[in-house]
Amino acid sequence: MCGIVAYVGAREAYPVILKGLKRLEYRGYDSSGVALLDEGLSVHKRMGRVSALEDELTGRHLNARTGMGHTRWATHGEPSDRNAHPHLSRSGQLAMIHNGIIENYALLKQELVRKGHAFRSDTDAILEKVQSILSDTSAVQRIAAKYANVRDVLYLGRGLVYPWPSRGPSS
Repeated sequence: MCGIVAYVGAREAYPVILKGLKRLEYRGYDSSGVALLDEGLSVHKRMGRVSALEDELTGRHLNARTGMGHTRWATHGEPSDRNAHPHLSRSGQLAMIHNGIIENYALLKQELVRKGHAFRSDTDAILEKVQSILSDTSAVQRIAAKYANVRDVLYLGRGLVYPWPSRGPSS
């Protein structure tokens, strides 16, 4: 079962998120990852146990005060580093994690392929759609409602932490 952890505050986000991911391990998962927002947006993800992600990031300077993490149980796309969450948009300006199945992913992906989009994973179609029209925040909710049967979505980008469903973006 997937799990989402997020932190915005005065402390370093990574240790808080890592602790949360470790607390979710009992639920079962095949990969984990974090997105951290500091000077820029960075995404780190690994197939396997949370300890694999932790080992990769040991010794790195991760000073972000905002971030999110995810444990994934594959329902679409094979378990792999590539398909682990968070997903990073082509622009590098937006990261997304979600719980649930994007049921109409094939339709969404066809539409984006026609428009020239390339994909980094088997499961990032909704992220690219959101990135393409992010300037209209009500569109984020319309897209999620149209293309996804998801319980939780969290977007992270410069000046934007957007949980959905919610009241809207928060800065």
